[in-house]
Amino acid sequence: MNTIEKRFRVNRGLIGFLKFIIEAYEGMATVTTRNARTGEISIFVAPGCESDMDALIQELGKSIFIQPMALNQETGNQSQP
Repeated sequence: MNTIEKRFRVNRGLIGFLKFIIEAYEGMATVTTRNARTGEISIFVAPGCESDMDALIQELGKSIFIQPMALNQETGNQSQP
């Protein structure tokens, strides 16, 4: 199964909280910390769950800092705003 990677910058103190919230939606996505010092995370979204994840991120963004980041060129993925 191919997942879709989306990268974000968040308040580093909230990485654990975000991981808990996002992964509570069983099978929708997993969260990986890319750089704990700068608050960079990757969210790997299961196929077919993109719109649900976008809605969740938008809702979370109303109460916490969560900034989309472009993916690195070497991953071969498109950037996700």
